[in-house]
Amino acid sequence: MTTGSIKTSALRIITKEAAAIAGLEVFINDQFVEAVEAIAACKGRLVISGVGKSAIIAQKITATLNSTGTPAAFMHAGDAIHGDLGMVGEYDMVMLISKSGESPEIKMLLPLLSRGGNTLIGMVGNDQSLLAKKADIFLNTSVPEEACTHNLAPTSSTTAQMVMGDALAITLMEMRGFSADDFARVHPGGTLGKKLYLRVSDLYLHNAKPQVGPDALLKEVIMEMTSKRLGATAVTGTKEKLLGIITDGDLRRMLEKNANTSIVTAKEIMTPKPTTVSKNALAVEALELLRSKDISQLLVMDEDQYAGFIHIHDLVREGII
Repeated sequence: MTTGSIKTSALRIITKEAAAIAGLEVFINDQFVEAVEAIAACKGRLVISGVGKSAIIAQKITATLNSTGTPAAFMHAGDAIHGDLGMVGEYDMVMLISKSGESPEIKMLLPLLSRGGNTLIGMVGNDQSLLAKKADIFLNTSVPEEACTHNLAPTSSTTAQMVMGDALAITLMEMRGFSADDFARVHPGGTLGKKLYLRVSDLYLHNAKPQVGPDALLKEVIMEMTSKRLGATAVTGTKEKLLGIITDGDLRRMLEKNANTSIVTAKEIMTPKPTTVSKNALAVEALELLRSKDISQLLVMDEDQYAGFIHIHDLVREGII
């Protein structure tokens, strides 16, 4: 294939799958509403099952539901008929995902689930299938065609299943009032978790706290900046009141003016009203400030008192960037 034909093929596939997603709009109907309300009211979990590619989609939907506040569990349809059906509790609901709704494993599961009395949601791409007819709630994920050239490999159909699952999960999340703090609670690991829970107060305490008085001479300023190794120092008055900041750049600008360095004081060099961040702010908020101001460190405040510094290297070390 030529470069042009490769791009053409890829764009055709994307167009077909986008059309499949757009076609789901007509299936966000009363059955969808019933499914959301039933899951929200469920006293147990939503057990999601499928076979083949649908089983993989079921795992993804399960993970999305759990991470957004809806308890869910995955059960492979093949394993279900060999013992895993025992994981379905009295108060659980079950959702079977299938393109055809006629897979042998699905057909075998239907009477078993019926005996248990669990509410059954069928996410099916065939409204004439056994699963569509036997389900208590039917979520239609029919697509006009697969993106596959031969209209065989599950592509558009699995995309439709995943999007329908996302629609369920996020609608339930909004219904439950699942907040960013709740999200952080169940995502404590990795960069995502840190962005949601790590605060400036978790980082700045590990740094030195450089500060000089307003009447400090240049030598004292330089010694404080050098010893604390942050490339800056705060200028403070009584009771830790912040007056300004002196950075390496401030020193260079002062020297360029050919001032008498023996008598220059901190208040003559400092930048008043510097950019600050609350110690209670999220670390990612500090990052946004650093980026927007194009600076490498921020003064940390404890209400109206100077508390210390947070440096961009702190955020790099924690993987926030």
